[in-house]
Amino acid sequence: MRLRLSRCTIRLWAETDAESLHRHANNRNVSRHLRDRVPFPYELAHAKTFLDWLTTEAEPTVWAIEVDGEAAGAIGIERRGDVERVSAEIGYWLGEACWGRGIATEALTAVTAEVFTRFELTRLYAVPFADHPASIRVLEKAGYVREGHLRQSAIKDGAIRDQLLFAFYKPL
Repeated sequence: MRLRLSRCTIRLWAETDAESLHRHANNRNVSRHLRDRVPFPYELAHAKTFLDWLTTEAEPTVWAIEVDGEAAGAIGIERRGDVERVSAEIGYWLGEACWGRGIATEALTAVTAEVFTRFELTRLYAVPFADHPASIRVLEKAGYVREGHLRQSAIKDGAIRDQLLFAFYKPL
């Protein structure tokens, strides 16, 4: 996938992205809103392991968000199975240096549309932390609808946190 947008480009990851991935992901302000599988501190070795893992994917489902010529974030989906095989969770993050420029909203909007053309899905959903208003605004601006409030549903850094459930449905 390669989507050239006005503020960013969505593209496949490359081995040469290790340094920029490390630089943008190794930020406490970024990591505190991500799942624990993205460790903090985020070392260069973590970036290389992640990029190596991506090469094993037969059909890529995680893409780089390129800003100003470098990978500054990520966006991807996790497909579900069994009766939920028509759904996927979408997630994204962006380096702090790129915040407040409409990049995440543009990336999410474009990837959402593209995912529905590439995969046999009817629904994408996201579960941001309820105390992360910037991510919630991104989802709302991209047309996602709030479906629920998941109380005490997650733990991050030893603190129990609420999450919200947002979804976008394939246009009929």
